Amino acid sequence: MHQAKNGVPASSLHEVVWHKSDLSNPSGNCVEVARLPDGEVAVRNSRHPHGPALIYTPSEITAFVQGAKRGDFDYLMDTKDA
Repeated sequence: MHQAKNGVPASSLHEVVWHKSDLSNPSGNCVEVARLPDGEVAVRNSRHPHGPALIYTPSEITAFVQGAKRGDFDYLMDTKDA
């Protein structure tokens, strides 16, 4: 596989396994992630599985996950969902 670019149709990313959080709601509104063969990580909206995927480096994903664990993005949460 050649290196994927941001905005590539998620359906064109073959041989990847998409994963979503166990905390995703039952209606399927969630973010899904997949590790690409070159180590990068693709992110897509589960409501639009054939829509665009954003591609991130391992370092970018690490920084995001660590920030989420630390609470850096808690202000984005709808308080009634928390």
